[in-house]
Amino acid sequence: MNLSRPMVRGLPGAHTMLMTNRTLWPRPPALVAALLLSLLLPGGSLPVAAQVPEDRREPGSSVVVVYNRRMPESKEVADHYATRRKVPASQVIGLDLPTTESMTREEYLTRLLNPLTEQMAAANLLTLGGTNDMKVLASKVRYATLCYGVPVKVAHDPTVKEAGVSTLPAELQRTDCAVDAQLALLPWGEKAPWYGMLPNRFHGVTNNFFIHPTNGLLMVARLDGPTAQIARGLVDKAIEAETNGLWGRAYFDARGLTNGPYLQGDNWIRTSAQILARLGFETTLDDHEATFAAGFPMSHIAFYAGWYEQNANGPFAQPQVEFMPGAFAYHLHSFSAQELRTPVMHWVGPLLAKGATATIGFTEEPYLAATLDLPTFFGRFVFFGNSFGEAAYAAQSALSWQTTVVGDPLYRPFWQTTDVLEKALTARQSPLAAWSALMEVNQNLAVGADAQTAIRFLQKAETRHSPILQEKVGMLLLGQKRYTLAAETYEEVLKVATSPGQRLRVQLALAEIRATYGPDQKAWDLYQQVLKDNPDYADKAGIYQKLIPLARRLGKKADEERLSGELLKLAAPAPAAASGGK
Repeated sequence: MNLSRPMVRGLPGAHTMLMTNRTLWPRPPALVAALLLSLLLPGGSLPVAAQVPEDRREPGSSVVVVYNRRMPESKEVADHYATRRKVPASQVIGLDLPTTESMTREEYLTRLLNPLTEQMAAANLLTLGGTNDMKVLASKVRYATLCYGVPVKVAHDPTVKEAGVSTLPAELQRTDCAVDAQLALLPWGEKAPWYGMLPNRFHGVTNNFFIHPTNGLLMVARLDGPTAQIARGLVDKAIEAETNGLWGRAYFDARGLTNGPYLQGDNWIRTSAQILARLGFETTLDDHEATFAAGFPMSHIAFYAGWYEQNANGPFAQPQVEFMPGAFAYHLHSFSAQELRTPVMHWVGPLLAKGATATIGFTEEPYLAATLDLPTFFGRFVFFGNSFGEAAYAAQSALSWQTTVVGDPLYRPFWQTTDVLEKALTARQSPLAAWSALMEVNQNLAVGADAQTAIRFLQKAETRHSPILQEKVGMLLLGQKRYTLAAETYEEVLKVATSPGQRLRVQLALAEIRATYGPDQKAWDLYQQVLKDNPDYADKAGIYQKLIPLARRLGKKADEERLSGELLKLAAPAPAAASGGK
């Protein structure tokens, strides 16, 4: 396998050589690259994208911005985006659109597709012509950003006549679709198909610049969400992550499937977890049927992908969710974007309301095979440093269907090498610099490095006092069964950690050590502190179950009786709602 130097330097979290002048590590990052390519490119060939220049950020002139003239807040979002991305004024287009999330096919054609195409041509953004299905001969833009207020989906129109519809499976004999997925076929004009789904010939491409209107595809995404303020903030958080890097932890929630028609979904999630772990992200994979429990301690969320609940639940239904600036969050559900401008229903709206920067959802039933190819998405977005728009469209197997892409399509957080970024963060004394050392350690551990060597490196790192690195040292010591040292390290973390999610995770881990190896009083105090710090903690029953045997061993009979009573109250069924009478 030919792994060129640019491939190694392009690895997020990898230095040109791991730990240059630090002689602790036995293996170079090329091995990490080789392992990742075995997941991402079954043929083992060097991807074209790895050979392009390091800085692949595209200017604002590569995007057309569309807003709804009938909604002032839509124009505000468009103007804000154009300012932040330096989009030329001629490329910000207002259209007279419905103010509802859904529009008819007639409205789509007469109020969105046709006038947008005409205005883009008038502004010399498109050159139209040709005799085949593609009507775009040249294009100055690759992306379209639809702003809050532009409808999200097109309703089914049974009057549409197309050849071959009767041969489609019954479930595909529909014309409803996401506006994004249909507008991506703008180069087709009114020849774009409506019934069923159109196979995406750009699925899995590694030559990003092949995804272009002259080849039949405009990459469409939207700045949207429950409120215009949330929509405005998506570009701000994207630019912040491009400046400081997208750091943090990755959480994956599979269902524990081993066979059956839905195994593909679990395999996508498991493979994505492997990719992110090998890239150096601190990665958690839950492989049980239930989704993450409400009391699961999440912190510093850079990536989330899971399935399969109708509405946001577990940690994502809590008042505060610790998304990092730039975070991508995705929940696979057939109707995750059926309503987008809601903070409580489905998944796309709630994830955005809680702080995610980018997400992808489905406006109506897409069927599993036509949902997001997650390993391709994460491979393109993180490993190869593609833009969010490029990664999203390379990971879709079908167009003219149900996928809506929410976030800045230009967003490219992994455009620069981590050694350069780490130096800049260190010079600014940013606490984010610690994540680079953590990723470096995790990449080496992924290819078989010794845990003790990793501990020594973390303890000598310039950012060694960071709670991020101290927690990792504690985890490694715990894995070595050095319980006293692990407990002492976790105690140091709690002195400096400010993230509520991290504090909770460390408190629970430390309390478990103390409950098992003593002293019992310290375990008791830690669990009590968890309840004090988190008065609305979702898993109080679990804490009570830990405290009751501790109370018994410590001779706290009154506390034991009190806690047992509280546990019974939590286990009691909720009273049935009173029925109305006539």
